Amino acid sequence: MEDALSLRIVDWPEAEALVMPLREAVFVVEQGVPAELERDEFDAVSRHAVAQDTNGAVIATGRLLPDGHVGRMAVAANARGRGVGGRVLEALVAEAGVRGLAEVVLNAQLQAEAFYRRHGFVPEGGVFLDAGIEHRCMRRPCRG
Repeated sequence: MEDALSLRIVDWPEAEALVMPLREAVFVVEQGVPAELERDEFDAVSRHAVAQDTNGAVIATGRLLPDGHVGRMAVAANARGRGVGGRVLEALVAEAGVRGLAEVVLNAQLQAEAFYRRHGFVPEGGVFLDAGIEHRCMRRPCRG
């Protein structure tokens, strides 16, 4: 199924209606993040990955801020464990490289730290809470 994936990097006007239902399902419903924290001023200035299955359903997303921060990585429950999140992450890292950024930075939920390590991210600093969830900062060069 992974090969039938459509993956695009788009701006917010195109992404919003596509990705918000998935982000709300994952972050607000599954993880209990307050709905008012799910949207912020960074969506409008970010590039957004939109992964869709053959039926057009959005099954994964993530965003790249202009400063190289990756965030709002979300994969639909029924699509997890199939490599979709990794493809989204790699597409965002590639986009950062195209934009001339030397590295990408993200705040990984601790439960997802191993996933990011598999994609070349290195943890730094201690654990901190964001929206009541434990996170750790991680970095990766865009090239090499």
